[in-house]
Amino acid sequence: MPTSPQVSFLMPVRNEARYLPAALTSLFRQSYTDWELVAVDDGSSDATPEILSAAAAADTRVRVLRLPGTGLIPALNAGLALCRGELLARMDGDDICHPERLKRQIAYLAEHPETGLVACEFRHFPREGLKRGMLDYESWQNALLDHDQILKDLFVESPFVHPSILTRTELVRGLSGYRDLGWPEDYDLWLRMAAAGVRFGRLGEPLFFWRDHPERATRTLKEYAAQALRRCKLHHLRLGFLNGADEVVLAGAGSEARAWQRILDAEGIRVGHWLDIDPRKLGRLLHGAPVLRPEELELNGRKMLTAIGLRGARQEFRKTAQGLGWQEGVDFVSVA
Repeated sequence: MPTSPQVSFLMPVRNEARYLPAALTSLFRQSYTDWELVAVDDGSSDATPEILSAAAAADTRVRVLRLPGTGLIPALNAGLALCRGELLARMDGDDICHPERLKRQIAYLAEHPETGLVACEFRHFPREGLKRGMLDYESWQNALLDHDQILKDLFVESPFVHPSILTRTELVRGLSGYRDLGWPEDYDLWLRMAAAGVRFGRLGEPLFFWRDHPERATRTLKEYAAQALRRCKLHHLRLGFLNGADEVVLAGAGSEARAWQRILDAEGIRVGHWLDIDPRKLGRLLHGAPVLRPEELELNGRKMLTAIGLRGARQEFRKTAQGLGWQEGVDFVSVA
């Protein structure tokens, strides 16, 4: 009986023939070699099955599971069930790994046994045509270099690019794998990990390259739309920070904060006060609640969400909150 590899790459694919050869090549070029690839072909109708079959024939580390097109989350869970490695690395069929990615992530987990998941810096490619929002997301995520920074911004956006992570296989299985709840399955997993006390880390070097193209799942699947992300965040906030709350304060009175007011209202949570510094909004009523300056507010034990969309405004609010004695994670959580 062959011994199990230390690492299992889990890679669900569907119609990835255009980019899959480059993705596979980046795995075969890893300096660390004790890995297997569990590739789940979820009903491809292009040359993907032939490419995977050829890879499996050429390298016994490649194992292929074929499904009839059940969807991303069933494919992930089916592949997860087959993974034999103690460690689980994600990979997609359209991205590229640096040759040292696996070696350095494994070393990090060995040096930090208390850590359950380690990511790395990433780079979008090709760079031509990237919009400001994508570049801002790249910069924001890559700046979250330790557990405390990651937790502080956990509800701002998904803090990891899914196919860039290395985690402990039994940790994911112990959390029942991936769930199909109408929002991003990876973000849902990170939030469940955080609630379970898992520690996170990130290598401060770009070891993963995330291909941007019109067919990418984050651009095409409804589960990755902004409203789905808000629903995911609120679901987990209600299990923790907002547990039992029927009223909140919303910092921000722009479009993002108003989107949050609507989703909160649908869940039976009213906005009692809004915070803003725009003189055009101060003193007004929004949905029956007054707009105040931060200095005018008395929290009185209520929880606050900050949904401030302007670039740099989140950090300015944190400075203001600190001056007023509000503690992040206790009194307020940033959701944008």
